[in-house]
Amino acid sequence: MKVYLDNASTTQIDPMVLEAMLPFLKKDYGNSFSPNKMGESAMEAIEKSRIIIAKSINAMPEEIIFTSGGTESNNFAIKGVAFANRDKGNHIITTKIEHKSVSKSCEWLEEQGFEITYLNVNEKGFLNVGDLEKAITDKTILVSIIHGQNEIGTIQDLNALGDICKKHNIYFHTDACQSYTKTEINVQEQAIDLISLNAHKIHGPKGVGALYLRNGTKINAWQNGGAQERGLRAGTDNVAGIVGFAKAVELDSNIEYINSLKEQLINGFFAIDKIKMNNNQYGLPHIISISFFGIEGEAIVASLDLEDIYVATGSACSSNDLQPSNALLAIGLTPQEANSTVRFSLSRFNTEQEIDKLLDVLPKTVEKLRKISPFK
Repeated sequence: MKVYLDNASTTQIDPMVLEAMLPFLKKDYGNSFSPNKMGESAMEAIEKSRIIIAKSINAMPEEIIFTSGGTESNNFAIKGVAFANRDKGNHIITTKIEHKSVSKSCEWLEEQGFEITYLNVNEKGFLNVGDLEKAITDKTILVSIIHGQNEIGTIQDLNALGDICKKHNIYFHTDACQSYTKTEINVQEQAIDLISLNAHKIHGPKGVGALYLRNGTKINAWQNGGAQERGLRAGTDNVAGIVGFAKAVELDSNIEYINSLKEQLINGFFAIDKIKMNNNQYGLPHIISISFFGIEGEAIVASLDLEDIYVATGSACSSNDLQPSNALLAIGLTPQEANSTVRFSLSRFNTEQEIDKLLDVLPKTVEKLRKISPFK
């Protein structure tokens, strides 16, 4: 039995999503900007999808800009707003637990003369809202704070953060790639100007995402060329991907079922000594982060891999560089503790039998590895 528990990295495509995409790969494969019936059919499919995704966050359809995924959406939001508003200021505020597509964008902007403030979080990954307000200066133009953290699952208070940004007339961006469809986002009630979304975290296809861009937000085009996406993101539309994205949004996320699997998994972890849970019960329903003291996380991942159980040490965008996770260090773990951490992430396609298999194999794996580990 294969047990895939790396759903925070990517998810399997839902069969109904694939079925919705196939016509636009095999039959209705026209270019949406072609002046013919096939082009019109493609454009109609895109606009229907735009409506579905906009409705999911209570936005207007024209406020949804399609991209190639969350990384592009984050780059687009941060760099586009930064350069479009440079005449007003050069200060951006973010946190120490962002996805690398945000933190690396901010590091690059520092090289271009922007000033970046990286806010601390507490041991569970929560930002102190007061710290945000204290960090704001008359040069601050953008705040970018992740919604659902991709390694430890912490969910930030978008309402409180957005209200502070609105009070100071500062753009507020959030990376919601992990939280989208798993928690409520309502742009009519929350003061959010830009939101990064993607498809492959919610059983949609890889290579497609979106940026919610509130009407009136001043932003530079991400890439130049044709007039696609209101002239802000040129390039031939990924019609099948966009249709698949919308279909994935329409499907039931089964959060209650995922929470039941999470509870089963957490209860099973109590049988293992010397562990620390890095997330809390109010975090994202699908993410559990556990530090196994005295063992390298990579060793656990490799051993479970041999049993056809697939987990991760952290974000798929950072787990191959062998450096301790910035997010785990930010919540107070030592480098050794951070490197002993494994992330288990669930989806609606997981089963109780799969969790049982993990909970049978994992304690034996941990015991074996601790006997031979140089870290005591």
